[in-house]
Amino acid sequence: MHRILAALLAVSSCASIAQAQSTDPALAGPPFTLSQALELAGASSPTLEAASAGRRSAAAARTVAGLRPNPSIVTQTENIAGSGQYRGARSAETTAGLELPIELGGKRSARIAVADARGQRAAIMAAMAAADLRLVVTQAYVEAVAAERRLLTAREQAALAGEALRAARVRVRAGRVSPMEEQRADVVRINAEAAVERATRTLEVARGNLARRIGQPIAGSLDLAWFDQVSPAYGPTQSIDPGSTLAMAAAQADVITADAQVRLARSQRVPDIRVSASARRLAATNDTAAVFGVSIPFPVFNNGSAAIAQARADRDQSDAQSRIVALETAQAIAAAEAEVANAATTARTASGPALAAAQESARIARIGYREGKFGQLDLLDAERTLSETRAAAIDALAAYHDALARRDRLTTAAPDLTKD
Repeated sequence: MHRILAALLAVSSCASIAQAQSTDPALAGPPFTLSQALELAGASSPTLEAASAGRRSAAAARTVAGLRPNPSIVTQTENIAGSGQYRGARSAETTAGLELPIELGGKRSARIAVADARGQRAAIMAAMAAADLRLVVTQAYVEAVAAERRLLTAREQAALAGEALRAARVRVRAGRVSPMEEQRADVVRINAEAAVERATRTLEVARGNLARRIGQPIAGSLDLAWFDQVSPAYGPTQSIDPGSTLAMAAAQADVITADAQVRLARSQRVPDIRVSASARRLAATNDTAAVFGVSIPFPVFNNGSAAIAQARADRDQSDAQSRIVALETAQAIAAAEAEVANAATTARTASGPALAAAQESARIARIGYREGKFGQLDLLDAERTLSETRAAAIDALAAYHDALARRDRLTTAAPDLTKD
């Protein structure tokens, strides 16, 4: 009789678990991968559009920096509105011509150097925007796939709780245990079903956030196989040169820009000249004569030394800031490498031996409970341990992928600007 009862409960349990593991129609079909999410986000991200506009602006600024000053049209009328023979415009003499500024001291090349440096900085900022976008999309994907995994686990736990309730009812009706066991099992079932509702809403929010990041709704389930993958055991970490990272490239670009600003400030100390060539009409004889002129500023009040001092101070500040960035980047990379290694260890343990042991313990407890060898408290303790271990495994995997994404963002190599 006990064997027949155990067999019936086992069949019921298998059917319940199979139903719990079935997914919604919205999650059917091929999985939606992280690569697809990144590709779609890159095609619709306003962050990348802003970075692209910044690069176009820098390119336009480079063109403006290379332009020479415009000439001026000069007109002048003398000997009018006076007295005597200069009354009215009878003795007016009109001069008309062109005035051309001539830049000295290498101002144009200095402006171009500043614009080139800012263009490189804009290119680095665009690469940083792409790396930041990859990070936030990866984190949103990790959150969504973890929520999907939690929903599947909650459904399975709810199915197991329902099966345990049915087993408790059979034992109560057979008079083998107290009715309290049925009530206790019913409470576990109610809590498990509530957990399914919470997990469903959490998944909806996570998928919605990811959909907003990629600019379109998500069809199909997410890549659970990718989520379960953990890198092999780590050995000694390989040192990464901070100088090749985006953070250091941005700091070095600031130093280059500051150097170019110093050169530009020095060029401003050399005064420009303005030359003019005009034609003058002499009213007395109705003749025309040529007029040539040269204008040279006299730097009495502002000789440019203060601007040079300011530019040098800015350069020193940028140089010191680049050394600070180098130290902080090296420390951050070391911490990120250790965090990834620790997260990988935790994820491998939680989703491997610990989870297998909890599953085996729960399986033995279910069989023993059906056959009357174990009490309900033993079963509930084993199921609670399995539920907690599954949750810890999902949290560990999510933490691992998040740490890996943040490490990859930190160590993203700077673009090769020589190819632009």
